[in-house]
Amino acid sequence: MWIKVLRSKIHRATVTEKNLNYSGSITIDPDLLEKVGLVAGQCVLVANVNNGTRHETYIQIGKRGTGQVRLNGAAARLGELGDLVIVMGYAYMTPEEAAGHEPRIALVDEKNAFVKYI
Repeated sequence: MWIKVLRSKIHRATVTEKNLNYSGSITIDPDLLEKVGLVAGQCVLVANVNNGTRHETYIQIGKRGTGQVRLNGAAARLGELGDLVIVMGYAYMTPEEAAGHEPRIALVDEKNAFVKYI
């Protein structure tokens, strides 16, 4: 049996851009992605702290060192500039693997710079 477990999370990132006229996804600074082990094309769940929406999308690589977190396509309607979002990536594990697993969770500041692991 496999179970779906939180693998990595960027906690309380600030939405820096929106692009409604895009085919979809969330664009994120690769510095943030590397901190938690997320990769381009990976499916993630995005929770908006400000309005309570949640949506599933895939990651696109943004501009390194910019703190970029851009909502694209239809998801651009689910948040505003300055909203806080939580970006979560999951993995399938056996219950035995999950018992010893610790997700990698990065806390960021208001400019989306890494602060610490939590």
